[in-house]
Amino acid sequence: MKRYSHPHPHARPVTRARSVAIAAVAAALTVGLLPAAASASAAPARPAAAPHHAYAAPIHQVVLQGAVNVRDLGGYRTYDGGQVRYGVAYRADALNKATDPDLSTLARLGLREVVDFRVPLELQYDGPDRLPAGVAPTSRPVTDSGLYAQTLSAIGSRDPATQDAMLGHGRAEALMRAEYRAFVSDPAARAQFGATLKDVASSRGPVLFHCTSGKDRTGWESYVLLRAVGVPAATAEQDYLASNGFRAAADAGLRAGLKQAGIMQNPDLLIPLQEVRSDYLNAALTQLSSQYGDLYGYLTRGLGLTLGDLTALRTHLVP
Repeated sequence: MKRYSHPHPHARPVTRARSVAIAAVAAALTVGLLPAAASASAAPARPAAAPHHAYAAPIHQVVLQGAVNVRDLGGYRTYDGGQVRYGVAYRADALNKATDPDLSTLARLGLREVVDFRVPLELQYDGPDRLPAGVAPTSRPVTDSGLYAQTLSAIGSRDPATQDAMLGHGRAEALMRAEYRAFVSDPAARAQFGATLKDVASSRGPVLFHCTSGKDRTGWESYVLLRAVGVPAATAEQDYLASNGFRAAADAGLRAGLKQAGIMQNPDLLIPLQEVRSDYLNAALTQLSSQYGDLYGYLTRGLGLTLGDLTALRTHLVP
């Protein structure tokens, strides 16, 4: 895993626009018909001589003091041998705790736009982003299906029986699956995700998007973006699941603090809410398949992207 605090120095310059056939874009996106665990079998076969690492890439972290899950989405290989450009799209957790040195690091990224998927309750409790001078956040709240409020309620009760009743026995996992289904089924969520993809496609500079932990709403948008430009499902899922590693220490520290303070007797009840899991991703993909048939249908009929938008997204990210 490579960690860096500025745009990747070896990003390939755009020397010519890649010609993207609309039919090829549409065909590639139909691979999203199946949940991630199953769609690998539907993906084009890899050349026999190609090693696995040719289809993946080291994950490039932007190292900050006040956020732990900030990453460049560049470097991933596409089905046709292209590579997603570095320094174009970033994913992150909330930036409300960004330090002054963090602001300098973020300034060096040259961000054109920062999209915040958090709902008002999250902003109320956590505070607004701290961003470099000249960069204002774009607020695009995406529903978390009440998950933040329910988590606060469970923790705030300070009662082990109440916390177990609200989060134990598979209930936390069920809440997560419901949230992921809503990413696809909720019209307002689709509008916000779609608008952000259009911004990435048309922006003259890097775009960063985030939620609170940078793993669920941000994870879904990142997965969809990577798939939309031709990154294989297994590789996009790898990026999605990487949040567990980036967040592990901070999440464990939160659980330890809650137990030490006597607020939660069994803070491990929070683990299903803190983690990303293939099961959660597949809940969204199953909803996508049921509602739109395939990823192309979701992008066009669900998110409102035109074929021109999809071509621009591909051209902008995969030179």
